[in-house]
Amino acid sequence: MMPDKNKIQLAYLYFIPKPHKTGTPLRPIVSGMNTPTTKISKMLDRLIRPLFDQYVKQATIIDGVHLIRQLDKCVSLGLLKPTTHLCTFDITDLYTMLPQEESIAILKQFLIRFNQTHTRGMSINTIESLALKGGAMGSPFTLTLANIFIWHWEQKLVEKQKASNELYGRYIDDIFLTSNDSIESLHDMLENANNYHLNIKLTREVGSCVSFLDVQINNQDGNLITSVYHKEASEPYIVPFKSDHPRHIFENIITTSLLRAIRYFSTLQTFNHEIRALKLMLLYNSFPSRYIRHYLKKFFQQLSATSISILPMIHDENEYVLLRTKLLSKPTASEHARASRIATTLDNKRQNITVDPLVHTKVYKSQNSTVFNCPIIIHYTHENRYAHYKSTIHKAWFESFYRTPIMTTKLIVGSRNNPNLTKELVRHNPSKLHNR
Repeated sequence: MMPDKNKIQLAYLYFIPKPHKTGTPLRPIVSGMNTPTTKISKMLDRLIRPLFDQYVKQATIIDGVHLIRQLDKCVSLGLLKPTTHLCTFDITDLYTMLPQEESIAILKQFLIRFNQTHTRGMSINTIESLALKGGAMGSPFTLTLANIFIWHWEQKLVEKQKASNELYGRYIDDIFLTSNDSIESLHDMLENANNYHLNIKLTREVGSCVSFLDVQINNQDGNLITSVYHKEASEPYIVPFKSDHPRHIFENIITTSLLRAIRYFSTLQTFNHEIRALKLMLLYNSFPSRYIRHYLKKFFQQLSATSISILPMIHDENEYVLLRTKLLSKPTASEHARASRIATTLDNKRQNITVDPLVHTKVYKSQNSTVFNCPIIIHYTHENRYAHYKSTIHKAWFESFYRTPIMTTKLIVGSRNNPNLTKELVRHNPSKLHNR
């Protein structure tokens, strides 16, 4: 955790505009990548964040897919009624409003509450001391500290929602909940929550149709309708097809957009409308029509879709529902990341982790995997003339080391993008040479 005196720098402040909000306010960002306490902060985040993921997962939302699963569960239990109110609210300026000393005290309460008096051999007092040194706002540990602070703040809300058999979930500073009480009672509850803490102020939206993260949620007379939420200020710009990027990036743009659409859109009609909008966006960014058609068809063929006929689109509503149900049940990248973090705190032989099969899989894999522990990683700067560079290296590796012990070592060949105009024009911090 000792800082490198040759790389150490003071933190600096810069601002990013929010063009989607009235008046284009600025978002303050404190960059502390090379500050003296950065390594302490990273260590604390690796230590505490898996504990938060493990013990507070019932009240947290991981991503849009996780939220849709929770909503579908409410529908199956008959909890979504025509009069059910949907509510979203966000905490204003969470990071800048956190009182540090109080946050550290709540962190101590969190560890005691879940019987973590010694975490990986480190006592609570040691963690508290390190948090005071390395947990400054803007550091890597800020997110975890903010999550634990809000965990303490939201206890009354969580208990009330649980007692009323209502849905409650939080993603950092954004909260979603349902309510079958009167609109007056709901506003009173939110007004009381607004007074839980002097520094925590809420901006809320209540109705039958709300947006949360990138999901549009609509309660149409007790029927749940979900779709992708596009901000009004969003523009149809993606990586242009003519840009000098590895080819898999363009394929991934199409695949991830289709995957999100089929998971989010609850009806085939709205899904096909999104596909048409996606095609227009790709054409606008110089994607060839033949290229778009090829990867649309490839995506549906991988899903074993049988009703695409001539056009690369699904035409059967029942088949769409089956495909959507199948994809919704698969863990997302965010869920895999959280399960991997939780797995670092568990022991397969001593802990009961049968509740979450994904975490169990991660623990078993980490404790029984003896292969690929030390991969060899090769990076190169991408150029079009190196289009087949990866396959060439893998082929040479296989031909050279086939049937030798070194084949148990995993070879990873990655590419870096060429410096773009943004990197050339934006100066994050003056270099030391200029300071001299």
